[in-house]
Amino acid sequence: MTRLLLWRHGQTTWNAADRVQGQTDVDLSEAGRTQAETAAARLAELRPDLIVSSDLHRAADTAAALAARTGLSVTYDARLRERHYGEWQGLTNSEINARWPQQSERWRAGLSVAEFGVEDLDEVGKRMAAALQDAAAAHPGSTIVVASHGGAIRQGVIALLGWPDSVVRSLGVVSNCHWVELRMDPRRGWQLRAYNVG
Repeated sequence: MTRLLLWRHGQTTWNAADRVQGQTDVDLSEAGRTQAETAAARLAELRPDLIVSSDLHRAADTAAALAARTGLSVTYDARLRERHYGEWQGLTNSEINARWPQQSERWRAGLSVAEFGVEDLDEVGKRMAAALQDAAAAHPGSTIVVASHGGAIRQGVIALLGWPDSVVRSLGVVSNCHWVELRMDPRRGWQLRAYNVG
C-alpha cells in the first residue's frame, strides 16, 4: 500500500514572528533545525523509501535531516512550495489585518484576494495533488516522505481526497515538523490515516 507522509518544515524566525512567508526563501531557525532532527528520528522508524521536498530552503533542510539519518537522497519539486502570498509576503498577520481589514477577513474566510497577487487556494491544491500523485505513481507500494509547507499540505490533502474547499477550514494547522499520513487503498482510493502527528 502506497503511503504518503506530508511533513511540514521546521520553524523559521518568520514563523515565530507570525510573518507571512509564502514562497519567500526563509531558512530554518536553530529551533527549527532541532525540530527537524527530532522528527527525522521518528520518521526514520517508519522506513521511508523516498524523500521528496519543496525546493525552498526551509523544507529542503528539513528533508536533509531525514536524508542524513536514512541514507536516502532527496528529490526536489517546486510544485510542493507554499502558497504564494504576493504583496503580503514578508508582512506580519497583524500588519495585514491593520492595513487591509476587509481583505484580510476575506482571506481568512478562504475567499480570493487575487488583487494582492495571492495565489488561489484551488491552484495550490491542484499543483500539490499533481506532485503527490506523480510521486505515488512513480513509486507504487512505497512510503514517501514529502517535505512541504503547512498551507500547501492542507490544500494538497483536500485536493487529493476530493473534498470540497470548505473542508479546509475544519482542518487544524499542521504544526512545524508535524506530518499527515495518507494511504492508497486499492479499492477506496486515498484515505486520511493521521493528521498533525509529531
